[in-house]
Amino acid sequence: MTLFFYFMVFLFLGLCALLSLVILVQESKSLGLGASFGGDSGSSLFGTSTADVLKKFTAYLALIFMLSCLILSLWTGSLGRSHSKAAAPAIEEVQ
Repeated sequence: MTLFFYFMVFLFLGLCALLSLVILVQESKSLGLGASFGGDSGSSLFGTSTADVLKKFTAYLALIFMLSCLILSLWTGSLGRSHSKAAAPAIEEVQ
């Protein structure tokens, strides 16, 4: 169970990196990062209809990101509660 949790955290970090990359590659109202790759403000980095595809892809990635944040948060909370119950130290009085 713990191995699967860490695998999901690793996938979540990959999703974060992919979402960041997709956001940075999009054409902005100003020149943005697209100008760094040699494009001007009138041309798209990957073609003519890429802006619509990237907007939809970003929206889907953002939805997956929010859902995975919620799921991992709840999962982490339940793991913390189960570990605290199992490893609760006994309170002893010292005289």
